[in-house]
This record gives sequence, structure tokens and C-alpha cells, in this order.
Amino acid sequence: MRRIDALAIGLAVFLGGGILYAGLVAFGIEGQQAGIWAEAVLVVGLVGWLASYLLRVANHKMTYNQQLEDYETAVLEKRLEELSPEELAALQTETDPEGSAK
Repeated sequence: MRRIDALAIGLAVFLGGGILYAGLVAFGIEGQQAGIWAEAVLVVGLVGWLASYLLRVANHKMTYNQQLEDYETAVLEKRLEELSPEELAALQTETDPEGSAK
């Protein structure tokens, strides 16, 4: 995420809270109560975002983890392509449990 994206998201949340407050006041709720409810909605949204973030961290679904996994797979595929037929056959006999038991 770029810095401008983070600033835009922060500005959108700030303006969203203000719009929610103004909407509640226009709906007839007292100013102090409207502020409390607007803040409560923002806090619930923050807690929800934090929970989704922690869930992604716990499940290793972060961008870095995906990139690292893709890189490791690509490196292993490249090394496998570079093996000669004899080396590939030797590797298969080492890793094949039925082939090594014979």
C-alpha cells in the first residue's frame, strides 16, 4: 500500500465519522449521543478490521507469505528443470518409498 492510499483511507474514515455524526444529529439525536454512537460505530469497525488482520496473520495469508511461497516453488521448479535425466532418476529413487524398499 502506498502512502497516498493510507492517507486516503484515513481521510475517508475521518469524513465517514463526521458524516455519520451529522446524519445522526439530522435524524434528531442529541449532539452528545450522536457523537457517542458515531464513535462506537468507528470503534466496532476498527475492532473488526483488527480481527480480520489477526486472522490473516494466524492463517499465513499475508502478502509476504504468499510471495515467499511462490518464490520457493519457482526456485524448486527451476532446479528440477535443470537436473539431468540421471540425476532426476536418482532423486526419484531416493524419494520414492517403494523404489528404495526393492
